[in-house]
Amino acid sequence: MPLSPTLPRTAPEALAALQRDHGRALFGFLLGLTGGDAQRAEDLVQETLVRAWQHPEALESAHESMRPWLFTVARRLAIDARRARLSRPLEVDSEGLEQAPSPFDGVSSSVTAIDVRRAVGSLGPEHREVLMQVYFRDRSVAEAAAELGIPAGTVKSRTYYALRALKKDLQGYGLGA
Repeated sequence: MPLSPTLPRTAPEALAALQRDHGRALFGFLLGLTGGDAQRAEDLVQETLVRAWQHPEALESAHESMRPWLFTVARRLAIDARRARLSRPLEVDSEGLEQAPSPFDGVSSSVTAIDVRRAVGSLGPEHREVLMQVYFRDRSVAEAAAELGIPAGTVKSRTYYALRALKKDLQGYGLGA
């Protein structure tokens, strides 16, 4: 939308004086508000000066300094920019995508499967049989007991001790001891 020639604007000399007198302090203030993001702080300084250019009446006030007005405008712009960023999904650069882990890590899952097989293989045959029935064949305690020809209490006990042994063997997986 083109600017109307009838709108009053701040004179270029006055704008340059604002930049010279308050630019460095304004940048430092905005650097703190943007968490150290110099590019964003520079953009906000520029936007603040655009607002000063659009509102020459602010420069005509009886205040000793324009700094409080500039800092208030800058703070509001920083808040608006932050809200706008938070309302959108995060932007990801192409480098970040290339280095991001694959959602399916075949090597990691293969290593995990090998570790679990080794740990299960290290169990005694009674404990291994119980785990096979209960966890890998998804049988209830009663079904496993009937299949193995042992009491249900024995199935529970062997399952408990087998899982305890697996937790010890697979400590690197965050299962605890």
